[in-house]
Amino acid sequence: MERQNAGRIRLGMVGGGRDAFIGGVHRMAARLDDQFELVAGCFSATAEKSQASGADLGLDPDRVYDDFAAMAQREARLKQGIEAVAIVTPNHMHYPAAREFLKRGIHVICDKPLTAALPEAKRMLQAAQRSEALFILTHNYSGYPMVRQAREMVAVGELGQLRVVQVEYPQDWLTEALETTGAKQAEWRTDPARSGAGGSIGDIGTHAYHLAGFVSGLQLEALCADLQSFVPGRRVDDNAHVLLRYVGGARGMLWSSQVAPGNENALRLRVYGDKGGLSWAQEEPNTLWHSPFGEPPRRLTRGNAGAGAAAARVTRIPAGHPEGYLEGFATLYTEAAAAIRAHAAGAPVPPEVIYPTVEDGLAGVAFVEACVRSSDRGGVWVKPAA
Repeated sequence: MERQNAGRIRLGMVGGGRDAFIGGVHRMAARLDDQFELVAGCFSATAEKSQASGADLGLDPDRVYDDFAAMAQREARLKQGIEAVAIVTPNHMHYPAAREFLKRGIHVICDKPLTAALPEAKRMLQAAQRSEALFILTHNYSGYPMVRQAREMVAVGELGQLRVVQVEYPQDWLTEALETTGAKQAEWRTDPARSGAGGSIGDIGTHAYHLAGFVSGLQLEALCADLQSFVPGRRVDDNAHVLLRYVGGARGMLWSSQVAPGNENALRLRVYGDKGGLSWAQEEPNTLWHSPFGEPPRRLTRGNAGAGAAAARVTRIPAGHPEGYLEGFATLYTEAAAAIRAHAAGAPVPPEVIYPTVEDGLAGVAFVEACVRSSDRGGVWVKPAA
């Protein structure tokens, strides 16, 4: 992966303090390709925890804030203030935090889903469109080399006319009522006030939905969803089955579950056209199976014969050495860095630089809203509202 470092981009962070999972992932991803330097943050809604988290990270105490609005105001005035901010809070805080930085021209790198609810997602789109800053959404699986390979193969017609898309993301970590034990991650992710109306469909179903669209290039026309909350007392779904109708006639199926024992992060995508099929599994991310119709399946591996330029561009190490979750995340940060540098130079973002946008985020939240709406009406076909 070619990298040009014209000085690290000064990065801030909102959320991601002590005991937070995704904040640490973002920090590692931001540094992996040496494109960013974390210099400021508001790491918690609790002032004491924010300060302690900043101290853990070795930050200047004057750049550790108790309030994200105060952070945005001061950093925008500083000569060496942050150029970009990572928003890694629970979902319901994405919009109010991102808005403060967008209106001051600070680029936003936001964790998914875009927001907890559709009205806020629409406001986020408006805020991003009004701003001079860029907006990057971290659907990190779109950064995997063999996902980029699959996308390229579909785009150039190797599968022919697409007919069927199947995507699934099962986990098992919420098989029991973990949210009642004090587990922070389970507690907020099953709280509709903070996560949104979607449970598994919002947390991991949005990943599956985005991956399917990213690779296939298809646009959703309508869906039919059946959402379940199997664990007694759980206020959001923990399992979802969704039928998809795409513009142009292709059909899809999506399954997300957090109550499927034996599954850790078993995201899997299969795409079939009239000339062949592709299959990719996140837990074996360096392999892509290509099945031309009437021929034996072909195993394509990252960094080896059969992997083309799209995969090679985001590959770091030789074939046989696994690249996975952190590297895929880092790819999006490095794409963000390229876009930010182009923006600073007054140049267009290079066409090969690919990252999920605020529009992708709005589509994801509209997908979740449509799933909830369909299921609440007994599993009828609905169109996404966005």
